[in-house]
Formats: sequence, C-alpha cells, structure tokens
Amino acid sequence: MSKPSRSPRPRSQRQRFEVAVTSVVEKRLGALPVVSEFTRRLDLAGIVDEVCPGGASAHVTHGQVIEALVANRLTSPAPLVRVGDWARTWAVEELFGIEAGVLNDDRLARALDVIAPQLETIAGTVGAGAISEFGIDVSRLHWDMTSMSVHGAYPAEDQDDNFPVISYGHPKDRRTDLKQIQAGLAVSADGGIPVHAGSSTGLRPKSARSSAR
Repeated sequence: MSKPSRSPRPRSQRQRFEVAVTSVVEKRLGALPVVSEFTRRLDLAGIVDEVCPGGASAHVTHGQVIEALVANRLTSPAPLVRVGDWARTWAVEELFGIEAGVLNDDRLARALDVIAPQLETIAGTVGAGAISEFGIDVSRLHWDMTSMSVHGAYPAEDQDDNFPVISYGHPKDRRTDLKQIQAGLAVSADGGIPVHAGSSTGLRPKSARSSAR
C-alpha cells in the first residue's frame, strides 16, 4: 500500500525573501539628505545656471555640478580626481540625480572656471535667499579677518586684477617678509551663521616699500 504524498511545506516569509533578493547595493547617506534639502530650498543649482547660463549638456548643468561639489565638501571632501569615487559610494545619484561617471575632474574644473568670475554674484544671491528662506537676523553682524602668508615670488604682472592680488601686508603671524592675502568672514549675531565672505589684497608695509625701491 503506497503512502499518500504530502504537499511541500510552505516556505517561511524569510525564506521567500531570501530567494527574491538577488543583489544588494549599499551606499552611504550621512548628511547627504540634509545637504540636498538645503541646496534645494536655496535653489543653488538654479541660481548658478541663471548667473552662468550655457552649461547644459546631455548629462548635467553647471549648477548641478556645483551642487554636487558642495555636497562633497560638506560630507567627505575629496580632491577633484576623487569626487567621482565619492559619488559611487555615496547616494549621490539617488538624491541629486547625477551619475558618478559625470563628476570627473575635467567636468568639475570646467564648472569651477565658469563660476569663478561670478562668485560674488552667486554668493550674494544664495546668501540673500538663505536670509529670506530661513529668517536669519542680519541686523548685527560679526566680522573677522585673517591673513594667509604664501611662499614664492607672485609677480604682480602675472596676477589677474579681477581677483585679490597676492602682495606684502600686515599678516597675523607677523611674517612681514612673506606676501599674503587677507580673507574675512561675516556671521550673524543669532547663531553665527556665515552670510558673507571676502578677500582682499594686503597693503605693502613701509619697510617693504623702502626696500623695494
């Protein structure tokens, strides 16, 4: 007498799940969701594209590139040649819609070259938008400057007058024998939020002027 065949036991939910999953992709999030939300509310990419039009391509605009670069600076800063690697391991494509392969050093450099002459306009527009969007109190600002001394000749004729010129000045480290550039930052009184940054050329001290004659 043959035994009646038993129907197979139903697989548990976990077993069915393990069969359904064929691959898992892990990417880091970190502060990326916060950064993407802030850049979206500030319309960073839109502002850059408006001030620097003509950067659209089949893949990405100048504004999108700068937005991704800002995200890199705020999460895991990397050299330009490594930003693509960062984008592969972080959820950049999912949050910013940019493929990692697009963020190569050539594309990043082109975007930086384009925005360089318009930095003040871009920073001012983004700053004004932040003040309005987040209700930052700018009735009182704290301003502080620092100097960065440099080694090398830096002849004046080789520098661009559209940007601060490296020259002698009154550096904080008292190295008057070195040329320098001064940088300043203004922050709001309510929370120390940076709202303006600038740089300027140092003033040649008397000792340097007399020795240069």
